[in-house]
Amino acid sequence: MWPELPLEFNVIGTPVSFQSDNSKAKGEWKSKVLAAAMAAIEGGSWAFDETRLAVTMFYFPQSPMPGDLDNIVKLTLDALQPNLYLDDELIDRILAQRFDPAGSFTFAAPSNVLVSAMALEEPVLYIRVAEVPLEDVAP
Repeated sequence: MWPELPLEFNVIGTPVSFQSDNSKAKGEWKSKVLAAAMAAIEGGSWAFDETRLAVTMFYFPQSPMPGDLDNIVKLTLDALQPNLYLDDELIDRILAQRFDPAGSFTFAAPSNVLVSAMALEEPVLYIRVAEVPLEDVAP
């Protein structure tokens, strides 16, 4: 039986850039991402092999994030392959956003996982994997 989407989980810590020269830090980040994903999956490991996916990443730093947001996306997505999806070619949509720790923001209907990410007092990357939404596509 396939798991129910969306799948949401939080990765505590500061994401590592794909462009980092520190291969140990990159490996540790990928391990953290995979462990958080596997902990959120009921019934053990599985991997999508045909379902088209959308991935949302919201980064909540505790201080302003140096560097480019896009550099954390690839390493994080790579960490989930082949355990969550067999190939990142299945990802058709990516939404990534960082939130200013000094800023004020609200979500219309946040999930419990997103609320828990916003409540943490340490850096956290909220990740949501869902089927690709087509609400923006005209028939």
